[in-house]
Amino acid sequence: MISFPNAKINLGLNITEKRNDGFHNISSCLYPVPLHDVLEINLSNKFSFELSGWPIPGDKSHNLVIKAYNLLKKDFDLPNVAAHLHKNIPLEAGLGGGSSDGSFTLRMLNEFFELFLSDSVLEDYAGMLGSDCPFFIYNRPALVSGRGEEMEAFNLNLRGFHLYLVKPDVSISTKEAFRNIHARQPQVDIPVILSCNEPGAWAGNLKNDFEKVIFHHHPELSEIKKKLYSLGALYASMTGSGSAFYGIFKDPPEFETGFPDRYFSWSGQL
Repeated sequence: MISFPNAKINLGLNITEKRNDGFHNISSCLYPVPLHDVLEINLSNKFSFELSGWPIPGDKSHNLVIKAYNLLKKDFDLPNVAAHLHKNIPLEAGLGGGSSDGSFTLRMLNEFFELFLSDSVLEDYAGMLGSDCPFFIYNRPALVSGRGEEMEAFNLNLRGFHLYLVKPDVSISTKEAFRNIHARQPQVDIPVILSCNEPGAWAGNLKNDFEKVIFHHHPELSEIKKKLYSLGALYASMTGSGSAFYGIFKDPPEFETGFPDRYFSWSGQL
């Protein structure tokens, strides 16, 4: 069985409050985008997990594909599988690739072994993997709040617009992103800004609070955002707490963008 775990972008990201447990409350809108990893799972005599594509440092046992399998195996008598994950979504980019891989694993195992788990049950399992994971169970636009685990479907349709993604050779960990963030309540709530469904009206109003902090430490990243606007983006932003940026365009952007060859870039229709 093969599936294609997709990425997401954050349309706005406000850090609204520092919590007593040391974490932060956030507000954001997650939107699925058609940049995909490739995940294959088949029956096998013994469990195995292979990786290709973007290299993932560290112990493979920490990968959310394996964690998702082990999570279901605790509650169901799953047989051994051979899993192969090909990474097209870059790491530490704020695109949710790892979370998507984990949630798609849950969905695939549910279908493959006819566990008949509802989406709400799969959502609970996904929440055990990470705060972004439940989004990919439903894979539709959603407002998220709390630590990111509170999710509400949101009516937003960007079909027909074009997306350009660019990730420089800079990696930003979530810990680094939160280190100097100052929580604040936004002047206008994200769903109010997005309600017009017109990206050209979002610039200057729809903000990612991480940008100010990260641009201070990595000033070259602010130039990427400026470049996307110079190419004709209706709206441009950093996504999540990573170092990837996106521009939303009315028409496909020119292929020759002027970004360095060492940068990852991808474009497609939403």
